[in-house]
Amino acid sequence: MLQKVEGIVIRKVDYGETNVILTLFTREKGKIGVMARGAKKPKSRLSSVAQLFTYGHFVYQQGRGLGTLNQGEIIDSFRGIKEDLFKTAYCAYMIEFLDKVTEEQNPQPYLFEHLWQSLHQLDEGADPEVITFIFEMKMLRQAGIGPQVDHCANCGRTEGEFSFSIREGGLLCERCSHLDPNRIPLSQPAARLLRLFYHFDLNRLGNISLKKQTKDQIRFVLTTYIDENSGMVFKSKKFLNQLNKFE
Repeated sequence: MLQKVEGIVIRKVDYGETNVILTLFTREKGKIGVMARGAKKPKSRLSSVAQLFTYGHFVYQQGRGLGTLNQGEIIDSFRGIKEDLFKTAYCAYMIEFLDKVTEEQNPQPYLFEHLWQSLHQLDEGADPEVITFIFEMKMLRQAGIGPQVDHCANCGRTEGEFSFSIREGGLLCERCSHLDPNRIPLSQPAARLLRLFYHFDLNRLGNISLKKQTKDQIRFVLTTYIDENSGMVFKSKKFLNQLNKFE
């Protein structure tokens, strides 16, 4: 039975001399796998659509296991990402995170929309770190381990200065800060942005400019929280960190 979906290529694995197996994250069916036969041949009509990060319409034959890709039509190739090594690295990390926290054949149109918006914003020149912070927050919620950033994780207080506690799973107000001697200090802007990013809709993204200190605090909090609570190891994050050190 032929199926038509709107999707983004999130994984590509060579299979034999001429074939590739693609993982698509689709609006209609969630994450699916398809075989693109002959896609590695230079003159194949599938070669252009069988590229990482490609956004398009895909027609495939549904089988018991992998589907077979029949044709595809590119909506956006995100050339601005593919031509920039740093953007590609950020994109690879976000997609690896998405891949790890989503299951096959589980439609989640909201997540699809957020992935598309993230790639679109990156392609258009938005700050890749800000896009990544927001994406990490969404993926933590998806994984069921989102931090408490709306109020103090202990007493529920919403006003005042906050630190971040990995052990307590979120923000701690001044009165509760004694609960974790290893809490991470936060500036008020960093605490506000953690809350904003947790609920943020990328459709409303304007020109957000963050100070280096604020970025450093948010990056440290999210990296530490993910490392301590997710149990996931990201190959793409290691490469991204190496690139940032080089820069």
